[in-house]
Amino acid sequence: MTAPAVGTPAPTRSGARRGVGTAVVLVAVLLVWEAAARALSGAYVLAAPSEIAVTMWTDADLLWRALLTTGRAALIGFVLGNLAAVLLATLAVLAPFTERVITVVALVVFCLPLVATGPVLRVVFGPGDGPQIVLAALAVYYTTMIPLLVGVRAAPSTWFDLVRSYGRGRAAQLRYVRARAAVPYLVAGLQIAAPAAFLGAMVGEFTGAAGGLGVLTLRASRDLDIELTWALAVIATAVSVIAYAAIGALGRRVDGDRPPLILAPARAPASRRHRTRDALLTAVGAAAVLLVLWWGGIHAIGLSPFFARTPADVVVILSGTADGGEVVGALAAAIGETAALAVPGYLAGLAAGAGLAIVLTLAPRAAAVSMPFAIALRAVPIVTTAPLVVLLLGRGAVGGVALVAVMVFFPTLIACLEGLRRAPGQALDVLRCYAAPAGVQLVRVRIPAMLPAFFAAARMSVPAAVLAVTVVEWLALGSGVGSLMALAASRSGYDLLAGAVVVVTALSALGYALVSAVEARVLRVYAPEQAT
Repeated sequence: MTAPAVGTPAPTRSGARRGVGTAVVLVAVLLVWEAAARALSGAYVLAAPSEIAVTMWTDADLLWRALLTTGRAALIGFVLGNLAAVLLATLAVLAPFTERVITVVALVVFCLPLVATGPVLRVVFGPGDGPQIVLAALAVYYTTMIPLLVGVRAAPSTWFDLVRSYGRGRAAQLRYVRARAAVPYLVAGLQIAAPAAFLGAMVGEFTGAAGGLGVLTLRASRDLDIELTWALAVIATAVSVIAYAAIGALGRRVDGDRPPLILAPARAPASRRHRTRDALLTAVGAAAVLLVLWWGGIHAIGLSPFFARTPADVVVILSGTADGGEVVGALAAAIGETAALAVPGYLAGLAAGAGLAIVLTLAPRAAAVSMPFAIALRAVPIVTTAPLVVLLLGRGAVGGVALVAVMVFFPTLIACLEGLRRAPGQALDVLRCYAAPAGVQLVRVRIPAMLPAFFAAARMSVPAAVLAVTVVEWLALGSGVGSLMALAASRSGYDLLAGAVVVVTALSALGYALVSAVEARVLRVYAPEQAT
């Protein structure tokens, strides 16, 4: 293959054209935004870009201090959460018998609703950045761990055979094969985690912090200060977009290899007896770890029984023997309202994310224009957009479903784009030799290569959808289990709060298990190397 001549200007001109196109679209969006804001003046829904710029200039000192406060907590939580994700994934690789227990325990902890855990963390840590850092870490560790576990298995079996032929074990496989194979998936996880860390830190500030963007968001919402609310959204978006771009640029420098062709023999499905045995062992092991963490944590930290509830307490609460079923009845009604928003939003977000990823793969030039807006859409923290979207779309189901879909859409888009890019070049070359059109290449090679990443996004989006819907219910709708938990925390109704946390967590885990069951059946055919 002949290398391009030095100094050929075509790539530069192409990049310049894409940059000009993006700039033109951005200017057009700003003009339409300005006109729409002027038309809706007085509706307390939309602030014009010019008004946002004036607010950011006038309150620059206040906003800068708040950004530093929130950014510091988000950065620390981002680092700690992702470090925990890498350590857990490493343990799962080096000791495969622990992987199922690790993933179940990590899932349960990730499913804990931030609306409920935030006030408890504030009681534990008191004033300071403790709750913000912990919530930021909890918001990111799982979204990094799941893609990482997919990545460490995304390598040809012959590479592992080569390592074993030299008498080396799992540690050498991890160092020489798995770590390299996992780099693009780690980058995708980190890109998803960046906005999530910012969201976690802001939710932590809602529980009584002295300062930060979350505190300013509460103040702006209370005072109907639309200009400040949109200024905060723009700042949070800019930070998240910069982090996303920086992580992506670093990933491209680190990983420039062509995706390998992975040929793995199809595995015979395990017998029903073995599946039942494995499921029971996983359930018992995970339950034991969770009970130790729950019970031991209460006694180790010395939490007051006024608000801390042990597993035995929760059993009594959910059995209805203490209050005649009042808590159970309230939870059943609230969860029905929440499910009516979460399920359609989850499915819509998955479809939109995977669909846009496919479109951008078939029309890569459109990515230069659409990706910045897709990133910005997810980067705006839901705690700032929830009241605005509800004001715009009303308190009905449309606003709630839309916000849940946005939360699910971005992780799915990023994961599917990475999966489509990992299509093996050798297989694509064969189809190109036969002049196969792009649609055939997509169906025969790219979509099968995308499936592991898609299902990873589908799994980790289950808790994300629950987080989104509970936050929307808490901040804007005033209904559902999110509002119920916030109301219980404000009234010291800790029996109801504990019951809600356990039920929401259990339902999130059940949804995750259903997605995992579908994933196992599909990947057994299309990506047997991902089977565990």
